[in-house]
Amino acid sequence: MNTIVLSEGQRLASSQLPRQGVLPASIMESAQAIIAEVQEREDDALRDFCLKFDGVVPENFSVDSDTMDKALECVDPAFLDALEKAADQIRDFHERELAQSWFTAREDGTILGVKVTPVPSAGIYVPGGRAQYPSTVLMNAVPAKVAGVKRIVMVTPPQKDGGISPYTLAAAKVAGVDEIYAVGGAQAIAALAYGTQSIPRVAKITGPGNAYVAAAKRLVSGDAGIDMVAGPSEVCVLVDSSADATVVAADLMAQAEHDPLAACYLVTCDPDFAKKVQERIEVLVAASPRAAITKESLDTQGVVVVASDMDAAIDAVNVIAPEHLELHCENAMGLLGKIEHAGAIFVGPWSSEPLGDYVAGPNHTLPTGGTALFSNPLSVEDFVKRSSVVCYTPEGLSSDGPAAQTLAQAEGLWAHALSVGLRRKLIEEGLDGYDGADLGDIGSIAWPEKLAAPRFLEM
Repeated sequence: MNTIVLSEGQRLASSQLPRQGVLPASIMESAQAIIAEVQEREDDALRDFCLKFDGVVPENFSVDSDTMDKALECVDPAFLDALEKAADQIRDFHERELAQSWFTAREDGTILGVKVTPVPSAGIYVPGGRAQYPSTVLMNAVPAKVAGVKRIVMVTPPQKDGGISPYTLAAAKVAGVDEIYAVGGAQAIAALAYGTQSIPRVAKITGPGNAYVAAAKRLVSGDAGIDMVAGPSEVCVLVDSSADATVVAADLMAQAEHDPLAACYLVTCDPDFAKKVQERIEVLVAASPRAAITKESLDTQGVVVVASDMDAAIDAVNVIAPEHLELHCENAMGLLGKIEHAGAIFVGPWSSEPLGDYVAGPNHTLPTGGTALFSNPLSVEDFVKRSSVVCYTPEGLSSDGPAAQTLAQAEGLWAHALSVGLRRKLIEEGLDGYDGADLGDIGSIAWPEKLAAPRFLEM
């Protein structure tokens, strides 16, 4: 891990972090070419890309419900119990996020409000390259189900035999997925966004993936909704003298083993503790079955930040704005108010981040790469739409109409003002309508009072 030492009064700069930022142009171009092929050739393009990237073409992209049912019989009962426990707790957490439509009435009878409606369909992408991620199925499908989405579609790359892992299928069954297709990569995102002969399009696409999947999601955004453009996983561990170096080492490795590009940050005020953690990492990595991936991640993406005091350390954490943040500190809950930017915060030494990955309940689909500065974890809100509701009475129009016409005049939008002015005239003159009526000076109906021109303002 690379070490950054901050002298007293010095702040960590985001430019010091080994983040790659924007997706490379070459990956964006490749993803765009794949999307164009799928739009033009639909299923034929999917078959070609499956053979090229996965080495296999499924006989049928669609996985039938009988196969999903059989998957439950193919997995260890202990796994199924764990899956159901996780699903229950994820569902319980997300049910608390469910927003209701609401309305309010003014004294003049005008009704204003918000109508909350689920998106009609959602496509969830589940990676299937280096490992299987049944937890990702739960984290994407369960909140969609809670939101009331009627059609939940899962896409995931086929394995070498053309099928899908029983772990993934079992998770889909438990989570309530409606349709499954054995297709992955940027081509799967294109199929979800635009549809093919086999895969009807969806309204919203969620879920993590490799750089090509992320690029494809960015490119189709606007034609379909997306949750976020996710990058490699990351964790930041803030420690004080109460932390255990071995536990901290294991927590850093828990992210590093995901991907060689996964980022791990250790923030401390004690350089000796940082050295102790790195010594423990060497011992633990030697025993890991994913040693090569873990070591590469820590060597190339790992960063130790040594701050002058705890306030500077917390400031560094906020600059990092990590996907996952662990607080291995005394009075960790007392520090919570000072944390401004983090996707998920694990408070205290017993709050292992992998608990959040699997069973705690909050979503593990989180903003990465510093986007916790402005983004949120996946939630029920990602699967609903809000429609503003505006219902005026004649009294309400009479009250608000003049101000609306004045603002329309300032913007030079004559018909905007006329739309309001015609209604005002009906009310003021007690008319039922304008059929055959003489409108008179229509200009004065739109702009009944001339606005004085603004004085020239020197800049």
